[in-house]
Amino acid sequence: MEPHVKHTPLLTSRVLSEKTGYDVRLKAELFQRTGSYKIRGPLNKFTFLTDEDKRRGVICSSAGNHAQGVGLAAKIHGIRAVVAMAANATPSKIEATRGYGAEVVLHGSIWDEANEKAKQLVAEQGLTYIHPFDDDQLIMGQGTVGLEIVQDWPEVDVIVVPIGGGGLLAGIVQAAKTFNPRILVIGVESSGAPGMQRSVAEGRVVTLDTVDCIIDGLRVKTVGTRNFEIIREYVDEIVALPDGQIFEAVVCLMHYAKLVPEGAAAAPVAALLQGLIKVPAGSRVVCVLSGGNVNLDQLRGLRWN
Repeated sequence: MEPHVKHTPLLTSRVLSEKTGYDVRLKAELFQRTGSYKIRGPLNKFTFLTDEDKRRGVICSSAGNHAQGVGLAAKIHGIRAVVAMAANATPSKIEATRGYGAEVVLHGSIWDEANEKAKQLVAEQGLTYIHPFDDDQLIMGQGTVGLEIVQDWPEVDVIVVPIGGGGLLAGIVQAAKTFNPRILVIGVESSGAPGMQRSVAEGRVVTLDTVDCIIDGLRVKTVGTRNFEIIREYVDEIVALPDGQIFEAVVCLMHYAKLVPEGAAAAPVAALLQGLIKVPAGSRVVCVLSGGNVNLDQLRGLRWN
């Protein structure tokens, strides 16, 4: 994937370490190209496409970050890209996706509805579908985040990762456990959209009846089947907490670390601050800050409990 993907830094956090009693570092994927880790998977996936796949053009559905990743990857490869996004997607993500040359179609209010539109366009136009998270080649690309973590900090004890559809967590856990099976890998969801937590508890992929979550990167009704299989086998724990507590972590990171993560990216830090990550004092912990494409208007109008 080089030279198109940055090897993002692990940042130390004195304040988070003091507040939690752990040695905390932040995997800063918000410094990645397109503002999130989501460029990694599409770039890897595109290396497996046939010439015919590329000729037809590609389509994906996205809350925003996958859209930008596919848009940039398609631009690099000279491929037409169409992206279906929820109509209430973050305006800056829509604008950025168009800026990479992708055609944007707005449909529905959550990712699942935009995904149905994408499948309709596949049938109508013969486009090549690029799933945002439920794809082994995509998962492999996202897993390079985990490879970088263990390369930069081989002594890491715990990696905490946000969960939307599950692709990032599935990729990271495979990379981390291959390097050292004793590394604990913990996923974090919104308690208003606990699709992976429910699925693992019931031993099957569960489609949530409703989603009470305003964080676009975590707002998914049905997690990926392949991701579920990997996560059920290898991930040590999944925790969930309310959106309000996650947004408090956004503000904490802005104030103390001078970083501006989006909501989903702050979920691992929120779990730490709320005491949901229960590991021995002094443990070496990495929180994956998955992206920085924050909706500032949403933060401005938010009221926390």
